[in-house]
Amino acid sequence: MSKKLEKNGLWESSRMILPQHKEQVMLMRNGSTPRATEPPTRKETEIMRNHIVLAFTLQVIEKKNIEVEMSSQTLKLLYSATTRLLAKIIREDLKEVKKILVEKNISLFEISKDDTAIYYRFVCRGHKDKLIITKEFVRAEVSAKIGSYIQSLVSILQKV
Repeated sequence: MSKKLEKNGLWESSRMILPQHKEQVMLMRNGSTPRATEPPTRKETEIMRNHIVLAFTLQVIEKKNIEVEMSSQTLKLLYSATTRLLAKIIREDLKEVKKILVEKNISLFEISKDDTAIYYRFVCRGHKDKLIITKEFVRAEVSAKIGSYIQSLVSILQKV
């Protein structure tokens, strides 16, 4: 019975192995121990926080765009075009940050929220931990990000 499972390929083709598990099995076969997981560096933590803040910034801009488009303001067209442009720029920046996270082998997952904080779980090169960000921090950072995006947009417009 075991001979059928070992050599005919049927058993082999029905198994699935994740790359992380394959690496661990290879290390065990070679007699090596898996490398120790190191906590993320300060730069990697900043990248994770930047990803979170950019995601919230994009949500705020998109929400404001909907509000502007529904309003009866005189400069509705200008405000709407500006918020769409800001959203496009933020999406591009968010895409770059996601690319960096993938390159550095960092995964970030939201666990839960409460009245004061947002809780995330991350995996950075095998190191698993939690990241807690207060809502006050997020509000302040989102406000600063929007301000810097608007300032850069205004400086471009002033050059024209």
